[in-house]
Amino acid sequence: MRENLHFFFLLFFISFIAHSQTKVSGQIKDPNNETIPYCSVYFKNSTQGVIANEYGKFYLESENTYDTLVISFVGYETLEISLTKKVNLDLNVVLQEDNLLAEVKIFAGKTSKKNNPAIDILRKIWARKRQNGLHMFNQYQLDKYEKIEFDLNTVDSAFQKKRIFKGMEFIFNHIDTSKVTGKTYLPIFINENISEVYGDNTINKKIEKTLGNKNSGFDTNQHIIAFVKDLYAEYNIYDNYLKFFDKDFVSPLSRTGINVYNYVLADSAFIDDKWCYNIVYYPRRKGELTFKGDFWVNDSTFAIKKINLEASKDANINWVKDIYIEQEFDVINDSVFLLTKDYMMSDFSISKKESSKGIYGKRTTIFKNHLFNNTKPVDFYKEDVNIYDENVYTRSDDFWKSYRFEPLNKDELGIYKMLDTLKTVPRFNRLFNIGTILASNYIQVGNFDYGPIFSSFGYNDVEGVRLRAGGRTYFGQNDKWRLEGYTAYGFNDNKFKYGISGKILLSNKNRLMLFGGNRRDVEQIGVSLTATSDVLGRSFASSSLFASGDNSKLTDISLSTLGFEIEPLKNLKFSTTFSYRTLQSASETFSLDYYINKANNITKGDLKQSEVNIAIDYTPKKKTIGYGVDRTIVDSRYTHLHLSYSQGFKGVIDSDFDYTKLQLYLRQPILVGGFGMLTSTFEAGKTFGEIPLGLMSVIPGNQSYFSIENTFNMLNYYEFITDEYTSLHLEHNFNGRLLSRIPFLRDLNLREIIGIKGVYGTISNENRALNASNIPYLAPEDIYWEYHAGIANIFKVVRIDFSWRGNYLHLPEAKRFGVKASFTLEF
Repeated sequence: MRENLHFFFLLFFISFIAHSQTKVSGQIKDPNNETIPYCSVYFKNSTQGVIANEYGKFYLESENTYDTLVISFVGYETLEISLTKKVNLDLNVVLQEDNLLAEVKIFAGKTSKKNNPAIDILRKIWARKRQNGLHMFNQYQLDKYEKIEFDLNTVDSAFQKKRIFKGMEFIFNHIDTSKVTGKTYLPIFINENISEVYGDNTINKKIEKTLGNKNSGFDTNQHIIAFVKDLYAEYNIYDNYLKFFDKDFVSPLSRTGINVYNYVLADSAFIDDKWCYNIVYYPRRKGELTFKGDFWVNDSTFAIKKINLEASKDANINWVKDIYIEQEFDVINDSVFLLTKDYMMSDFSISKKESSKGIYGKRTTIFKNHLFNNTKPVDFYKEDVNIYDENVYTRSDDFWKSYRFEPLNKDELGIYKMLDTLKTVPRFNRLFNIGTILASNYIQVGNFDYGPIFSSFGYNDVEGVRLRAGGRTYFGQNDKWRLEGYTAYGFNDNKFKYGISGKILLSNKNRLMLFGGNRRDVEQIGVSLTATSDVLGRSFASSSLFASGDNSKLTDISLSTLGFEIEPLKNLKFSTTFSYRTLQSASETFSLDYYINKANNITKGDLKQSEVNIAIDYTPKKKTIGYGVDRTIVDSRYTHLHLSYSQGFKGVIDSDFDYTKLQLYLRQPILVGGFGMLTSTFEAGKTFGEIPLGLMSVIPGNQSYFSIENTFNMLNYYEFITDEYTSLHLEHNFNGRLLSRIPFLRDLNLREIIGIKGVYGTISNENRALNASNIPYLAPEDIYWEYHAGIANIFKVVRIDFSWRGNYLHLPEAKRFGVKASFTLEF
């Protein structure tokens, strides 16, 4: 999607400055020169501190001035270091063993689960976690200010001298140092959002209403705004699992935390006149989705006062080198602890090496003006389907001065001016245009997009080499109408193909849309059980450059559609489509023939069919971007329920058959806390009436060397035919949970996947009697099944699946074993 990649492309070209008073870094070792991991490091007489990493390294920064650094760990003498300068970097710290505490040295390394005061306190947190915070009230409302910032990090002099920045050297005028990692960084993007949050715990409803949004350089670009917000999903530290970048991290406050964390009661002190305990935690094992850090907890309510979390360096997550979180809670009414500030920083990088360059993503969220037990009607929490208020994204400077909970410093304000300067630099505009083409797959010329450019070349057995050219209208991200078309030519069959479609949004409020189009092309039909209404849709199997077995069973198809679509409720969509299609074989070796008389001595090779389809799509929790005719899905991990009713009409526009078809599709991904993702796909359908091969439900095979979703890897095209079917696909991605326990594989960050697929189907005797093609009608009346095991995240982008056929091994050309590949970009 063009806008998201625009965003990351632009992240390398803007800057600002910040200032801090005290900086300190170093490494902690014992007298034997062995590193001591997870020590507590903080400024004396403050609650500002960090936990050293697994190599004993630390970096700590504060806007205040401090003269003493304190380093402690149970089993060692606490060390105080005088800070003679504001900046004290690369300290070599040696802790001496504390003989007086020899009896508790069990807390160094793996700690005991028994007789551990830290775990005793943890159990009291579990008992009270639903009695703290917003859970204490039936209803709540609050104001929320969110600031998201992106910085280019590890900016050294050699990087600044690269030729790519020629003419843009001014962006390096101001560089600062991260208070978390100690690396140099160049701030390049900022986004601010003001909203009102309302919640009702009695009906489990919550809604957030945006009052204003502002960012540097992207104005009203909803794609960037939504993409940035999705990177930083909401989380509750009291939950057992915290979801970041589609991964389930075990919370240090989780009931299962004692199985994956070590806990140490390190200190106690008054914070805001409340006596609190300080507990340090760190992972028991490497390679798991865990954190290290510490938290302060009140001694009476056992509510968290302050917590910090830093993801394990060896956690199996791509493109993210560091995750760091701080949360602060304030006391209201003497006993209610409410989250008032949330800070999260992520270090996005291709490599996890310490010296690698990357991008910091920093989110600061502040909550204020809490009100409680103000009941709202249920309809108040109803989400808008498609309401777009451009005023929200064009608020005045006076609005932001009034609503910001903390003022921006002069350097943060300077980010808003930087992009305007860059736009005057010709070299930047050239680089921006190249990035636009690679990101969007289209070349924009005025209000026309040429592309998709990566679909320009293809190959199949009928067309041979296939060249394609096409494009679409594009006036902006929220276009109310759009036209799209293409033409293609095959050098084997010497035929031109084409497709054209159009759609217009008639109503914003409920997304009432009119659409239609026509396509004449060569297609591999029967590669999906559930039909699509996309008139220009053409499967990957139709243009596979590399295929196994006979790949000539292609069809000449002419398809025309006209339909309406409406979304009366958020993510609930109804559509009605009228279609007319003609089908005939595109190959001399493949036949779609059927008998047209009872004596079975007259055949017909082409098919004409008119059809009306009524469909319901329900996709709860689906996130989309855009308010025009085209919307982009942000995250594919949502429930998808599709119900379809189709009616064929014989005689309408010379149509050949009467029939009724019912179909059900259900896809359900489930995050299995700490054990990866289980995805199930269930499909069922039945056709009532007599129909030939061209209208049958073909069990989708896969003769390519690449994975195609919802197909059977070990089936050939047209191997099984049905008019009634039930199919189930189950796949579990462990996200490296198992391989992370194997020492010589742990560092590769591979991810293991297993799956099983099955289908059952039948064909009526009447439909069997119609068959005059050279395709035998074979239905999987004994459940056909196959299974697969795969390794994903090879070089972070490659997945290899090994598939085995479970039965029907006696059939001619039955494939017993196969290997499929795919390319993915995932965290």
